[in-house]
Amino acid sequence: MLEKKTIDHEKAILIGIMNREQNENKVNEYLDELEFLTFTAGGEVVKRFVQRMDVPNPKTLIGSGKMEEVESFVKKHDIGSVIFDDELTPAQQRNIEKLLRCKIVDRTSLILDIFAQRAQTSYARTQVELAQYEYLLPRLTGLWTHLERQRGGIGMRGPGETEIETDRRIVRDRISLLKKKLLKIDRQMETQRGNRGALVRVALVGYTNVGKSTLMNVISKSEVFAENKLFATLDTTVRKVVLGNLPFLLSDTVGFIRKLPTQLVESFKSTLDEVREADLLLHVVDISHPQFEEHIESVNKILGEIDSADKNTIMVFNKIDQYKHAEIDEDDLITQRTERHFTIEEWRKTWMRRVGDKALFISALNKENLDEFRKRVYDEVRDIHVTRFPYNNFLYPEHLDEY
Repeated sequence: MLEKKTIDHEKAILIGIMNREQNENKVNEYLDELEFLTFTAGGEVVKRFVQRMDVPNPKTLIGSGKMEEVESFVKKHDIGSVIFDDELTPAQQRNIEKLLRCKIVDRTSLILDIFAQRAQTSYARTQVELAQYEYLLPRLTGLWTHLERQRGGIGMRGPGETEIETDRRIVRDRISLLKKKLLKIDRQMETQRGNRGALVRVALVGYTNVGKSTLMNVISKSEVFAENKLFATLDTTVRKVVLGNLPFLLSDTVGFIRKLPTQLVESFKSTLDEVREADLLLHVVDISHPQFEEHIESVNKILGEIDSADKNTIMVFNKIDQYKHAEIDEDDLITQRTERHFTIEEWRKTWMRRVGDKALFISALNKENLDEFRKRVYDEVRDIHVTRFPYNNFLYPEHLDEY
């Protein structure tokens, strides 16, 4: 019999900080997401470390006692990567590397690594490469660890400094070249968008891994790549969709995430032009996630950064098939009823229904409530179309079900 091949995942540990802004529940939630990011990047989390401290250590982020605990665990279990949930300064990263002698990764570099794995097209690869170089530039000094043994030697400091400065110049030149390349591609994509005519544009937005690509496949009957991993989609996909006799363009965009690296927001702003130029946004939310309301806030924050917060939006609460509300024991008088105990019907009556009466509850995977979804999208697109082309509004019936 042939032996079944197993994939060796790199061992990693996670480190988070508890402070006034992040309580224990919040830190655990962030580390859950960080573990999913690590899994997506091909790693295996074997342990988590959490330290309570109001003021981070400027040298190593965490305290010396906790660092000794981490160092002992790294040596004993042959850990390949230590991943911090918070972004490290270049100095902190260098200091921690000297102590632990293994790969030191923060949330930003981990997300950049996943983006680099997921980028398929030349455009996406260029955007990711630009973000990586901008992240790398202030950290170049730490890469020249082979010069440490020469420090203090006569005539050695000059060449070392020259080598670093030469490398910085190479990186700056590369950043400049990539920016010019992106500008050229942006002009080409702007021309493509202009050639699409006056069709109504609808864009799917939302947190990463909420089911946007699955919903895209269901609506457009296409085969957009979808997977239960973070950032499965990096490249914007645009499809022409026809509901009834009404055509419009539907685009699937890159998912958002909390603490999204500023380098990625900047380099992917051109990709997010599809969102900026959309007439209607479908904000997809994973209602089965315990912290979906915070995901909504994170997405709205990024939409504000790209001047798209005021766009006409339909809230689409997906994965109702996976949603389970917490039960309360009738004999338990201590447990207080919270939002976790709401049923889907109760959620419908809460703030969701106050979002301009535009909240929908569906399951894209199981195709639940999609008729209501199609009708709502059809009505919204039709209103935009009628406003844009008032002379031919007689072509469209009042409701989709007439077809």
